[in-house]
Amino acid sequence: MKDQIKPNPGKKLSIKVDGQSFDRFPIRTHIVTKDDNIVEVCKKYCSKCLQKGDAVFISEKIVAISQGRSFFIKDIKPSRLAKFLVKFVHKSPYGIGLGSPWTMELAIREAGAPRMLFAAFVSAVTKPFGLKGVFYRVVGCNINAIDGPCSYTLPPYNECAKLGPLKPNKVAREIAESVGYDAVIIDANDLGSNVLGRSDKNITDDFCKKVFKDNPLEQTKEQTPLCIVRRSL
Repeated sequence: MKDQIKPNPGKKLSIKVDGQSFDRFPIRTHIVTKDDNIVEVCKKYCSKCLQKGDAVFISEKIVAISQGRSFFIKDIKPSRLAKFLVKFVHKSPYGIGLGSPWTMELAIREAGAPRMLFAAFVSAVTKPFGLKGVFYRVVGCNINAIDGPCSYTLPPYNECAKLGPLKPNKVAREIAESVGYDAVIIDANDLGSNVLGRSDKNITDDFCKKVFKDNPLEQTKEQTPLCIVRRSL
């Protein structure tokens, strides 16, 4: 596979995790839509390349898209609460997150206004103590996987806001059963990664974050939402 599948531009094929080298093979697919079955997508593009000990890593974005959880922003009408709360969101250079009224509105619909307000209150109270991520921990519901339209996102999703995937652990198990190898659903960017689902609870967050430390999938025109992770010989 090293001769057939190249790393994305600016990325490396291999990475060391706790003294052991792992290859990350980015797998190119068609543009996934809500009409696709994510299990079948993984089976179609990965099955012929897998071998013993491999694991399939899947971008949470295409899982959510296949579940119909991506929406054109022109169809989202932000509420007054969404417009208010978005004023207090830290803007990151690596994704919109809840930093737009459209994504904030999706978060309110997903978690409910009372929960969002309570999380905002707790976050404000704990902020002077230097605590980070309190808001997302209180809200839960995979709100941290919500993202919005960015210029570098592959069209037509550069005009969309999306929720996180539903039941990611269940989806990961279904993918694993179909392809015959472990599966991990991951939200990765150049700031880090977050594991949303896994087929085997013995796959640790620590390992997944280290092996995806440099985000080998990228997020733009690469069109590689799947990755086969393999221990190097």
